[in-house]
Amino acid sequence: MTVTRRPRRARIVVVTGMSGSGKSTATKVFEDIGYFCVDNLPPVLLPKIVDLVSEARGDVASIALVADMRGREFLYDFERVIEELRRGQHDVHVLFLDAGDDVLLLRFSETRRRHPLAVRCGAKEAIRREREMLSPLREMADTVLNTSQYTVHQLRDTIVRRFRTSEVSNLQVGIISFGYKYGIPLEADMVVDVRFLPNPNFVSELKHLTGLDPKVREYVMKNRSTRAFFGKLTSFLQFLLPLYTKEGKAYFTLGVGCTGGRHRSVVVAEALKRSLPKPVAPNVVHRDIRRSSPPGRSPH
Repeated sequence: MTVTRRPRRARIVVVTGMSGSGKSTATKVFEDIGYFCVDNLPPVLLPKIVDLVSEARGDVASIALVADMRGREFLYDFERVIEELRRGQHDVHVLFLDAGDDVLLLRFSETRRRHPLAVRCGAKEAIRREREMLSPLREMADTVLNTSQYTVHQLRDTIVRRFRTSEVSNLQVGIISFGYKYGIPLEADMVVDVRFLPNPNFVSELKHLTGLDPKVREYVMKNRSTRAFFGKLTSFLQFLLPLYTKEGKAYFTLGVGCTGGRHRSVVVAEALKRSLPKPVAPNVVHRDIRRSSPPGRSPH
């Protein structure tokens, strides 16, 4: 019996446009929102890449292909290849980034970059020639985005809103409990100090347990100050994380520290894991929970 495999459908965005219009920023945004990005690939190879990525990622792969003047010898193949992909039932969207000539000149001046065509002529003439060479791609574009008045953040926001494939949060949240005596985790984007909370280390029956033990958790969380603090911290994160997601931030790591990293920070980190709303599913690491303290010193 022969099994006929169903062709895998892909979502493809061809990112093209004028040099200096924001293609590098756009590529980083597409990477952040889950697209497999290919920079300056000859278009004749694109159908093969689509097949490979679709096979690896599942039924609907998201691919962003950057095409610009660096591959100008291949520009005239794009129309044929794009039509071929569309006949294959793939969802192909051509995004052309543009900006006014005066804005492009200013951007090249500010960054001290040389225009890719400015080998035998000045930047102004190079921009004119590039605009002429790219005119076929501009005419076939599904979206022409003029970035003259855009900041980097505005361009990011526009692309995220237009091309993000799911409303599910793409922000990966990590929580690290740690002990200040061992140093602040370098990967933390934000650090919360919980050394003001009740310290189980001074309770003999709790001292040798960790924040994963229900007795330690109850001791820390039953305190009125702990409950008030935790409520405010949770509300703050519920406010902050959607803003990071909207901005297109891919990762956020929160450090929660007490003195030794075995009791209070562990309790708070675990409580946050349970309290943050869906679709946030933080990865929690207790960096220092197994460290031992020198004799005669209080680790917490």
